[in-house]
Amino acid sequence: MTMERTKPGFLAGFVMGVRLLGRGFRLWVTSPRLMLIGAIPGLITFVLLVAAGVALGVNLENLGTLLTPFAENWDEVYRTGIRILVMAALVGAGVLIFIYSYTAITLLIGQPFFERISERVEGSLGGVPNEVDAPILASIARGIGESLRILLLTIAIGLGLFLLGFVPLIGTVLAWVFGAITGGWFLALELSTVAFERRGLPLKQRRKALGAQRSTTLGFGIAAFLLFLVPLGALVTMPAAAAGATLLARRSLGEPDRPPA
Repeated sequence: MTMERTKPGFLAGFVMGVRLLGRGFRLWVTSPRLMLIGAIPGLITFVLLVAAGVALGVNLENLGTLLTPFAENWDEVYRTGIRILVMAALVGAGVLIFIYSYTAITLLIGQPFFERISERVEGSLGGVPNEVDAPILASIARGIGESLRILLLTIAIGLGLFLLGFVPLIGTVLAWVFGAITGGWFLALELSTVAFERRGLPLKQRRKALGAQRSTTLGFGIAAFLLFLVPLGALVTMPAAAAGATLLARRSLGEPDRPPA
């Protein structure tokens, strides 16, 4: 059963999204074993992607030099400055791609665990009306295809943010700000996949539903994105974000996101 909601102002909606993530963290208290199991796939993915991140870090200075051959004959101060901007832009674009890739791969590896977390949340809220029982293999195949589509878009945005980093004075700051916004959006879109698929909704309808609650979606996604930046924060946040994304999906569809009286 769905219900009509009054669309909140941007700030109120943004705060609501942050609160939905906070409610997801409560499962660490009420269901610690389930959440701990849900953190295991994230640990596996984390190890794999950290290795890639270390490789980027080790070669960051060389990449900065490789991408700025035009500055070779500049004064040292200007040459160093432009290369620092390039390296900062590379890190910003890499972080965006890293966080989305982490989420997509972790959801793929740990799908059964995140299904259980989402089901626990749904059950406490009265269940799912007209639940669709999709074949597992078909669901996985569709999920991989959709994740790859979003990943390609994320890489394209990361390239745009990298180029934005070349803008003097404010380019790097703007790149990081836009990175958090776009990263938060894609994070919310990916994390809510499990709940939306349970209702048989494809990617296009998921975007539409979340877009109707854009401020709430951004509040949830940006909060999760920033927590993912904290060392080892992704391991603790990922299971909580899976729970919070279920609440977000229900809210975006007008379904109750509070336990029945």
